[in-house]
This record gives sequence, C-alpha cells and structure tokens, in this order.
Amino acid sequence: MAGKRRYAHLSLKMTAADAPVTSPKPPLRVLLCSPRGFCAGVVRAIDSVERALALYGPPVYVRHEIVHNRYVVEGLRAKGAIFVEELDEIPDTDAPVIFSAHGVPRSVPEDAKRRNFLALDATCPLVTKVHREAEIHLRRGREILLIGHAGHPEVVGTMGQLPEGAVTLIETLADAEAFMPRNASQLAYVTQTTLSVDDTTEIVARLKARFPQIVGPHKEDICYATTNRQEAVKRVAPQVEAMIVVGAPNSSNSLRLKEVAERAGCARAALVQRADDIDWATFGNIKSLGITAGASAPEVLVEEIIDAFAERYAVNVETVSTAEEDVFFPLPRGLRENEAAE
Repeated sequence: MAGKRRYAHLSLKMTAADAPVTSPKPPLRVLLCSPRGFCAGVVRAIDSVERALALYGPPVYVRHEIVHNRYVVEGLRAKGAIFVEELDEIPDTDAPVIFSAHGVPRSVPEDAKRRNFLALDATCPLVTKVHREAEIHLRRGREILLIGHAGHPEVVGTMGQLPEGAVTLIETLADAEAFMPRNASQLAYVTQTTLSVDDTTEIVARLKARFPQIVGPHKEDICYATTNRQEAVKRVAPQVEAMIVVGAPNSSNSLRLKEVAERAGCARAALVQRADDIDWATFGNIKSLGITAGASAPEVLVEEIIDAFAERYAVNVETVSTAEEDVFFPLPRGLRENEAAE
C-alpha cells in the first residue's frame, strides 16, 4: 500500500509540479462580422472566368482584374486567365474575352464586336442597373450627377455609357455644394455601388436641399452587400480595440469598411491583404479584435488571418450577424449550362 501511495504521490508531482511550465497565450476575443467577403456579383464574375476556362480551355482574356483581389487574380492567372487593361493588348483570337465585374464603357463591347471577339460580360447586375438608370435619365432630358470616386473602374464604366459631358461626377460634399445645374428642374443622380452609405446619404441630402426636384433611383444604388458589410462593422467596431478589414488597397468597398470602422470608434483599423501583411506592432498587444472582409476577399484569407492570431493568442471567435444574404446572379449568357450544351 505504501508503495502504491508513493507512486501516486510521485505521479501527482510529475504532472503538477515537475512538468515544464509554458507561458499561456494571452486571451483574444475575436468578433467576426457577418456578412463579410464575397457578394453575389463577385461570385458570378469569378465563376464566369472558371466556367469559360472549363468550356473553352486557356487562355481566357479578362479586361481589368475580374475583381479587386490579388489572391483571386493570381489563382485565375495560374489556371490560364490573361488579364489586360485594354482590348488592344489582346491579339486576334477565338478565345473568350471577359469584362470585369466593375463594368466597362460602351465603347469596349463595341470594339470587341468590331474585332469579332467572343465577348462575355461579367458586369455585376447591380452595376448594370445603374447604367440603365443613367440611360433612362438621358432619354428624359435630365442632366445627370454620378456620386462616386474619380478613376474607379465602375465610375469610368458608368460615365462611359453616355455621351461625353452628359454626366457630372460628384465626389464630395463640397462638390455637391458647388455644382451649378443647367436646369434645376431637370436633374437626376445615380451612385457608385460601393460607396460609404453615410457619406452618400450626406451628399444626397445636400443635393436634395439645393435641388428639391432632383430625381434619384427608385431603389438606392449602393448595393445590398456594401450596405450589409458596413452595418456589421458599425455593430462590431465600438466593441473592439482593433479592426482588420481583409481586402485589397484598390478595392473601394474594402477601403470604405476601414473608414466605417474608424468612424464607429475603432482607432486601430487596418486594411490587410494576407496574414503576412499584419503589423504586429499595431496588433500585438490587444484583448479584442474585429475582423471583416471586403466583397472581393475570399474566406480562405479570413481563416488565414485568424490562424495567424491563434499562433500568438488563445483565440475565442464569436460571429456578429446583422443580415442574412441569399442573393444569386446567373452566369452571363453563353456560359450557362443549358446554353453551352446547345
């Protein structure tokens, strides 16, 4: 009996006292925004390239990045997609030519038709909606304002639907204040789909105050995905010490998420493309973290960043959901299963 007791005692000492002591990881509460990441328009665009590669084989040409995410673009490039900025970079070819989710000026499909390209339009249907609204306003004789950011592909594409000079770009509240219409009773506005909801609301309010007869969209142009992701960030940002937005620096909706987080009270907000880009001087001593992802950022990158924090912290992940999304857009004509089989 004594021997057994001694063994039990020694066993207890080995597990509780003599075992090597390791420093526990500090706890980190992670609030994961939902919705986040891919929207229906992005899924449709990426699937369009994947489907074209499967149907026609490589190469498949894509005008501009199909979506603004380096990880996605490099993955498609490895499968045989060739990305160009203009159609004149493409040789005469029978290969498919796909227009990106951001939309293109009217001159681009016209040029593709002239060169007999097999053109496939992966423009997000919600961007196409804005194009159609602008065309209707023009036919009705209205002067058109486009609220958006100069140089963004979506803005270039929308302005390129109409004759030069038919659209005036409004970027800021100061622009809305300074604008002088030709006829205040014949005025309309449309917006880029990926703007800050709050900024756009402020600009629209000022335009309506100055021009009460201005005509807007029947349903707001800022897309459901942009709105939902910003609302989730507004909910999470005040509860955390720091916020990471997974996305690319040329992604408008991702940049807006970072701005929304800062305005909602999170002083340490950063746009991060991959785990390797995390600045641990900023994020290395926190107890709470919010994470979201822009509409063109895949979930695998969110998981990669959570794993990076899990190497340094005892991570406890909670999901904060503000909306459910079930939007689906079919592939462009020419890529759908039934049409491809005909």
